[in-house]
Amino acid sequence: MKTAEVILKPEVARRVAELYQDMEAAYDQTAKALDFSCSGCPDNCCDSYFLHHTYTEWAYLRYGLKTLEESQLQNINAKAIKYVAESEAALARGERPIIMCPLNTDGRCSLYSYRLMICRLHGVPATFTRPDGQKLDFPGCFRCQEHIAADNSVTPLDRTQFFRRLVELEITLLGHRRMTAPKVKLTIAQMVVKGPPVL
Repeated sequence: MKTAEVILKPEVARRVAELYQDMEAAYDQTAKALDFSCSGCPDNCCDSYFLHHTYTEWAYLRYGLKTLEESQLQNINAKAIKYVAESEAALARGERPIIMCPLNTDGRCSLYSYRLMICRLHGVPATFTRPDGQKLDFPGCFRCQEHIAADNSVTPLDRTQFFRRLVELEITLLGHRRMTAPKVKLTIAQMVVKGPPVL
């Protein structure tokens, strides 16, 4: 069967950027209400084992990688290959991997403007209502939980609208191929190693 790279058209890329900006604004609003900041945190969320589930974000990540210099790409690729091997070994031992994301350079994300949804929303307490009506609650990172232990009056960030908009973008991007496309369940490192998404 003939395959082709999944490429974001400029209009879809613009909508992804707008979605990410709205996520960032919602996160900042919740963090401000909590008087919470990542500043001075001894931990780095970039070593969290996050899995990502859409071709849209995978394609947008590749969109961002194209903005980097060749030397940066080579460095990221080398780190991604190592990450995949180490994470697979950890999972085989029944452990959750704690490995720095290959995009992290000297404590900062090389693709900060293109970072994916969970990278933008992780940290503050949040909720999410699934299509079947089930509500999921996320307590926030350990530092945020400690920060708000004495005050739980702040309304958690509702992720639902952002997931819905991402699903709409996924439908736009994949069209009829969405029903037959293999499910995405990848780390950023795996997305880097695999290259652009193809269908």
